[in-house]
Amino acid sequence: MRIDVVTIFPEMFPGVLGASILKRAQAAGRLQVRIHDLRDHSHDKHRKVDDRPYGGGPGMVMRVEPITGAVETIKRSCAEHGTAQPGACQTILMSPQGERLSGAAAQELASAKHLIVICGHYEGVDERVKLSVADRCVSIGDYVLTGGELPAMVLIDAVARFIPGVLGHDQATEEESFADGRLEYPQYTRPPVFRGLVVPEVLLSGDHDRIAAWRRQQSAARTAAYRPDLVNGGG
Repeated sequence: MRIDVVTIFPEMFPGVLGASILKRAQAAGRLQVRIHDLRDHSHDKHRKVDDRPYGGGPGMVMRVEPITGAVETIKRSCAEHGTAQPGACQTILMSPQGERLSGAAAQELASAKHLIVICGHYEGVDERVKLSVADRCVSIGDYVLTGGELPAMVLIDAVARFIPGVLGHDQATEEESFADGRLEYPQYTRPPVFRGLVVPEVLLSGDHDRIAAWRRQQSAARTAAYRPDLVNGGG
């Protein structure tokens, strides 16, 4: 999978992309991430990419021309190098107004061959970005951050985990939280006793049927206690 990120802060990404699973996924050729400085697509001599909003109001709004230019340049480059595939690319605008990112959405996006991720900033993004180049808008939660860079990193990490071969075990995503609409069961490892806290006996029994039943029960109980909205279908 190829992911292109359009941002005014490209320096924010190397630390996240250059470590752990994302680093290994790129080294193995499973994932290719390219970061593009939006200011390179500004026609302003001062490389400005924002302006005052029509109708007045606080803050600045990101302009449509640089963002559209960046997306079109990326797509044109893919076409010239023969890597573009019809319908294989999705352009995502990170926005608090977008659909909430979920495990199901991340898995769906992982099936695409190419993602272009636009990082919003300032007071917002010209609405015509959504109308002209964005296929969908995505939010990572019901709160507002200073920019779309951190949400873009979360999106990349969430999507990458569903790319075949990125995780060490093919079933690694099947039993974790939200995979079946529930939170994951408690996990334990050595030592069996730590400061009076004991690993449940069933996990040491070697009885796989009992362990599976215990895990299902714990998953249901934990979900009901911490995320009743999932139990009630509100997630």
